[in-house]
Amino acid sequence: MDDILELGLNPNTEVGGTAFAAIIGSTSRRAILDSINWIQPLRSPTSCAAKHGTAYGPSNLELRVKDGLGKGLGCRKGEDSVEQLPLSLSIVSCNEESNLRRCLESAAGLAREIVVVDSGSRDGTIAVAQSFGARVVHQDWLGYRDQKNVALELCTQPWVLALDCDEELSPELRQSILGFFERRETEIYTGAEMARKVFFLGRWITHGDWYPDRKIRLFLREKARWGGSPEHDRVELTGGQVRRLEGDLHHYSFRDMAHYISKINGFADVFLERQKADGARWSLPAAVLRPWWRFFRAYVLRRGFMDGFPGFWIAIATAFFAFVRYSRKYEHDQKEVGQA
Repeated sequence: MDDILELGLNPNTEVGGTAFAAIIGSTSRRAILDSINWIQPLRSPTSCAAKHGTAYGPSNLELRVKDGLGKGLGCRKGEDSVEQLPLSLSIVSCNEESNLRRCLESAAGLAREIVVVDSGSRDGTIAVAQSFGARVVHQDWLGYRDQKNVALELCTQPWVLALDCDEELSPELRQSILGFFERRETEIYTGAEMARKVFFLGRWITHGDWYPDRKIRLFLREKARWGGSPEHDRVELTGGQVRRLEGDLHHYSFRDMAHYISKINGFADVFLERQKADGARWSLPAAVLRPWWRFFRAYVLRRGFMDGFPGFWIAIATAFFAFVRYSRKYEHDQKEVGQA
């Protein structure tokens, strides 16, 4: 009983005519904790938790419990935990089974529709998306920008929340999104931006070039389009104001150092193709000075040193990345000379 009270739950709350404490029985505190999927704020008095009387602290909250701890504790099928917003959740994917589940769980119940454009996953990505009720459409890979525009065109709701599979709404950001709609700020703004925070080398990175890395990810569908370069896409809005939301967009972009390093050549290839298309010449000052500038900006001006050794590693790695990108044109030109 003390364990139930410690968790902030009312042991006398009846669920399906049975007191909560009786359902839990002698289950240990650890088991209860392990079995709680998430506890999320409710915005509608007609929600499942409000109907069943579940409370946590001063506000009504929903308790979702995994199957097996006690039948009847969760919402019945068809009962929404949150009054769904006039919102489409837009995602592009390819072999993102583990990441996609985390992403969709963080946004569960928010959007009236989920649109996933997949470019040929061979793992369980599509099954995960469908388990959350997503509409899954196949599209051969067009590059990040154009692939995301395909997903955007498939959305039908007035507002769109665009997420990458390796991203996750923090609880604070989720609340900010709910508040954005509750306060009718949708009548004032055409978009909202959020800080993106990366988890790398066992910690959250909160300084340097990687943070706050603000992105517009919530926007009015008819006013938005994905623009930018193929490797660095961004949402471009037609008029209107942009609201800055509280809370971070969690980003699990790199599993480890090797994963980061493996990405360098791919992005350098895309950068080279863009330079060729623009008719750009190789520049020795750019190849030499840009890496030094990237390190100084990330580690000193943006206080990457506050993130310890990971901050130092990131500053060095991004400087090297810049060196590779701005050296590739030299290599390309020398090959052409040799073939002449």
